[in-house]
Amino acid sequence: MIPLSRLGFGGGPIGNLYAEVSDADAFGALEAAWDAGVRYFDTAPHYGLGLSERRLGEFLATKPRSEFVVSTKVGRVLEPWSGGGDDLANGFAVPAWARRRWDFGADGVRRSLESSLDRLGLDRVDVVYVHDPDSHVEQAVSEAVPALAALRSEGVVGAIGVGMNQWQVPARFVRETDLDVVLLAGRYTVLDHTGAELLDLCSARGVAVVAAGVFNSGLLARPEVGATYDYRAAPDELVERARRIASVCARHGVTLPGAAVAFPFRHPAVVSVLLGVRSADEVRVNAASAEAPVPDALWDDLRAEGLL
Repeated sequence: MIPLSRLGFGGGPIGNLYAEVSDADAFGALEAAWDAGVRYFDTAPHYGLGLSERRLGEFLATKPRSEFVVSTKVGRVLEPWSGGGDDLANGFAVPAWARRRWDFGADGVRRSLESSLDRLGLDRVDVVYVHDPDSHVEQAVSEAVPALAALRSEGVVGAIGVGMNQWQVPARFVRETDLDVVLLAGRYTVLDHTGAELLDLCSARGVAVVAAGVFNSGLLARPEVGATYDYRAAPDELVERARRIASVCARHGVTLPGAAVAFPFRHPAVVSVLLGVRSADEVRVNAASAEAPVPDALWDDLRAEGLL
């Protein structure tokens, strides 16, 4: 597996996730991440109908190619569309210049990757993930992964994987295909440990894991009423649980976000944590959280109180 920096840059927000991010803020976030030592950058065609890839490509053009790792994803092909409007129905504050079409076929994979390389301004990418094949598992297993494996053997792709916010389907990919890495979002966090079985499987098979969604979309960053959990309003009982975890963290001089970033690394399969940011200030806060020491006694106390 290609070495990844401990912290990775999640490119969803700079694709105008939920709200517009200015070019200045996007490039400021990228530069701050670089200054903090981040060398792994993740993106996808889905993020802002290619905006994230274009911004990332423009930024990385200023950096030595040997010094960074970039990943993108396949599964959604962008097709030009002249219907107008915006893309907010899909979560991105961008003009709807294209429509997404699910395609996990071999030709669709190659077409998607070619377009991504063009937007990124690169002749190869280091990692390609099969993205959210929840309703297309059979085609993804039988066509998408073999197509990516062929591109890996040709040197167009360095490593291949699957990226999802559930653990059951990735487990099938690990068992049945020749993956290098799994990107798991939100299923191995301080609040949600359901992905542990997948991580154990990956560890046994020599498959690396990149943990994303470690704040469960917001609750583990700010445990307050109105916070989101998996992109929906967090139930009261989860808000209360997060507050109890934060209280235990405080006794050890650790912030809840700091614990959220540190937790996935307790599993040996996890090689990197992806954090999505939209400004330089967010990068600096996350970097500081990641650097703060977290004593083992914190995890012991969380277990003792039935919170872990």
